[in-house]
Amino acid sequence: MGPVRNVDPIGNSPVIIKKMKDDPETDKAFGWVLEMYGYAVASALHGVRHILRDDFMLQPPWDLYVGKKFIIHYTYGCDYNMKGELTYGKIGEWRFDKRSHLQGPPPKNLSLPPPGVPESVVRLVKSVNEATANIPNWDTP
Repeated sequence: MGPVRNVDPIGNSPVIIKKMKDDPETDKAFGWVLEMYGYAVASALHGVRHILRDDFMLQPPWDLYVGKKFIIHYTYGCDYNMKGELTYGKIGEWRFDKRSHLQGPPPKNLSLPPPGVPESVVRLVKSVNEATANIPNWDTP
């Protein structure tokens, strides 16, 4: 296979994930990020190389500014107090987290974050609001 540096730091795809998930030791070692590493390992095993772009993806709340990014990676919870300060590790007074909507989709017209919250988080919430406003029957079960 070659050195570990041949494994590109790329995202998820179910290539060899099932085998890894079925192996208790591997599943325990990788946990919830198994899918992301599964794709990277499978790619390395088959000699797939990738063009990596630093300007490709934005990950709120860690990336503060939108800039000229192409996509928003919607993965981390965004928790803030009403002063616009990140409350990482505890639920904030203002919150946007996909895990809050495990029983169904988020409602239309989510409240915008308080002043001081990074541009990236504001853009994420506005994008979700724009999408839900334009998807027919969004509120219909």
